[in-house]
Amino acid sequence: MAGIELHSTAFNDRTPIPGRYTLDGENVSPPLIWSAPPKGTTELVLLCEDPDAPSGTFVHWLVTGIDPDSSGVAEGDVPDGGTAHRNDFGDHGWDGPQPPVGDRPHRYRFRLYAVPEPVPLPEAATAEQVHRTMSQHGLASGLLTGLHQR
Repeated sequence: MAGIELHSTAFNDRTPIPGRYTLDGENVSPPLIWSAPPKGTTELVLLCEDPDAPSGTFVHWLVTGIDPDSSGVAEGDVPDGGTAHRNDFGDHGWDGPQPPVGDRPHRYRFRLYAVPEPVPLPEAATAEQVHRTMSQHGLASGLLTGLHQR
């Protein structure tokens, strides 16, 4: 799969996510910026997951239908054209990090996928379902990893 550059003005790759973006803070989604997807992209899909959660990979944010002409999303916003799905807290949209107190730092993987057609994901898709669907349909992807510990 080709690459998309994915960054945040709030934190760098593999560095701590500022507290305001966590459930213990203001619980607003962080700003993200991405490079243009490849030709043939009709939508983007954004996933934020915690692969270190005690119960298994935990979905914090899933947005489908993002406008492929967009270049990012502002803090606390939903990406242009995007539809927020239910996360593993049971809410629609972003819910930030809240790992168990005393755990080693958890990794929060923000993944952006470019797809050639709308993808059939269930309302409360698991991270595994997203990855499987994107491996079959994805044209390109980008990854940004933030860390958080309590």
